[in-house]
Amino acid sequence: MGTIGFGKAACVIAAFCVATAIASPAQTFTTLLSFDLADGFDPAGSLIQGANGNLYGTTYSGGTSGNCGPDGCGTIFEITPQGRLKTLHSFDATDGTGPTAGLVQGANGSFYGTTSEGGAKGWGTVFKITASGELTTLHSFCSQSSCADGRDSAGSLVQGANGNLYGTTREGGNVGGINGCADSNGCGTVFEVTAAGNLTTIYSFCSQPGCSDGVNPTGALVLGNDGNLYGTTFFGGSFASAECDFGCGTVFKISSTAKLTTLYEFCSQPGCSDGIGPSAALVLGAEGNFYGTTYWGGNFASPQCPDGCGTVFQMTPAGRLTTLYTFCSQTNCTDGSNPAAGVVQGTDGNFYGVTYSGGINGNPTHCSQDSCGTVFEISPTGQFATLYSFCSQTNCIDGANSQAALTQATNGVFYGVAVQGGSSSACQPGCGTIFSLSMGFGPFVETNPAFGKVGRVVGILGSNLTGTTAVTFNGTPATFAVVSSTLIKATVPSGATTGTIQVTTPTGTLSSNVAFQIR
Repeated sequence: MGTIGFGKAACVIAAFCVATAIASPAQTFTTLLSFDLADGFDPAGSLIQGANGNLYGTTYSGGTSGNCGPDGCGTIFEITPQGRLKTLHSFDATDGTGPTAGLVQGANGSFYGTTSEGGAKGWGTVFKITASGELTTLHSFCSQSSCADGRDSAGSLVQGANGNLYGTTREGGNVGGINGCADSNGCGTVFEVTAAGNLTTIYSFCSQPGCSDGVNPTGALVLGNDGNLYGTTFFGGSFASAECDFGCGTVFKISSTAKLTTLYEFCSQPGCSDGIGPSAALVLGAEGNFYGTTYWGGNFASPQCPDGCGTVFQMTPAGRLTTLYTFCSQTNCTDGSNPAAGVVQGTDGNFYGVTYSGGINGNPTHCSQDSCGTVFEISPTGQFATLYSFCSQTNCIDGANSQAALTQATNGVFYGVAVQGGSSSACQPGCGTIFSLSMGFGPFVETNPAFGKVGRVVGILGSNLTGTTAVTFNGTPATFAVVSSTLIKATVPSGATTGTIQVTTPTGTLSSNVAFQIR
């Protein structure tokens, strides 16, 4: 299985919290696809929307290659919003194995990603794949002595302001087996890679005494409004407890000059009420704060998560952290537990996410930890609502145990994946699913990238863009060309300021879901 292994934990939980509920509009959950092993198995990474309006993703296992045994080596796929799937690539070990992260689409239209294993050295790769399915291996990890270039990448790549891609590896680097790091194979890295595949390790974790800078980053990086990169480490930091002997995780910032600053160390509050083990990427909220999740810790525990059931938190760019919600605060964890994925901000301003466990449904045959997980909504102030419990359908044909963040496409609908469940009997317990969740939100546009300087040409993604008559950057008119019904190319105009992009179409005006940053 490709789910992240989260080791044993045991935390003394104290304190109490109450969160009020959100009055949500009616929602519609739809299972779009059940994987069947040949087209994939165990989708562990988030989906992304491509310039053509379709969604793209990866599966950890499955595919048509037998080089990795009967479960396959993993796949890259394209799926329409209506559920028609096309396998773009089946990995075969030589070009990578086990992609646990999603993809990112570059300005050139190609997609970039990582695998956690396989490649020339067996420890994962960075790859490029075209929309037609032509894959190129850009780098094989552990190509340097003692894996100084890192190994086992689990998080998606992110594009920096300079056009290069940035990511993390869980292991490898220049430091290992010292300073309190348990892994003799290295404690993880931050790396930069060019479109041509030239990789540079810009930071090795556990470089500071006691690994106060963190250990084993498993989530992707996020680009802040200040141009710095922000991320999390699953372990490390100055605070430890019975369940995290080597620290309970950190939030960090790393500058363009590779200076790393630890912004927050988890389990710094009594009983680890602030959380333990942030395994996913942060998301930058519209007001400039970051939001994220921890897999363990918090004020509540249960037999299925005795070390605390996880949290949702808000953190300022300066590192001030507020716990917004602690999971399993409802009887029998009907609100969910152990979020392995981060959250995404919807166009209504609230955040949406999934939990790996918990919910109202338990199924020991089809679900890990005998519970199947949930979809939830939370406001920036902590108002919480459970939107859906997985395995609500017979034999979990709707999916179970999601560990990838949701994606809101420009049609307003959320899309996600579950690593288990589904209608196929080719895998046990099910090969996983792709699902949609409609909250009744309207369409919008988004830019790729979401930043740029005056004169830069950026892509604007949306729906029904044919016949567009105007594009503005925070009110400043821009020159543009309609490439297709789902893509506009626009030039950042002189005098533009950071703010909302608006596109005037024959059917109305569409606004961007996030502010475009002028740099």
